[in-house]
Amino acid sequence: MKALIVKQPWIDYILDGTKTWEIRGCKTNVRGKIELIQSGSGFIIGSVEIVDCKRLTIEEFRSASEKHQIFDNLDCLPYKNTYAWIVQNPIRYNKPRPYKHPHGAIIWVKLEEK
Repeated sequence: MKALIVKQPWIDYILDGTKTWEIRGCKTNVRGKIELIQSGSGFIIGSVEIVDCKRLTIEEFRSASEKHQIFDNLDCLPYKNTYAWIVQNPIRYNKPRPYKHPHGAIIWVKLEEK
């Protein structure tokens, strides 16, 4: 299983269900359930399903603040190529689970099979 590293406060917004677009500077072909790692914490704190990925125009980015939860700096896209990773079905774990962070991992972590 793969796990996505997400910073605060964005990971909380995803797990609360208010953020359904994770904004990234690259596209992903990953679909299905993934786990979520809170950046810098050493813990997997939940899961979500990636259901789609779309490249955004500035107009789409500006008009979708309720989906990505970014409400300032909407005058330009955050990345040269800006993508919305569309997520649904968030689950926050009652007990966060530690994991071993591989050297150099900044977006994805491939988790060991249980």
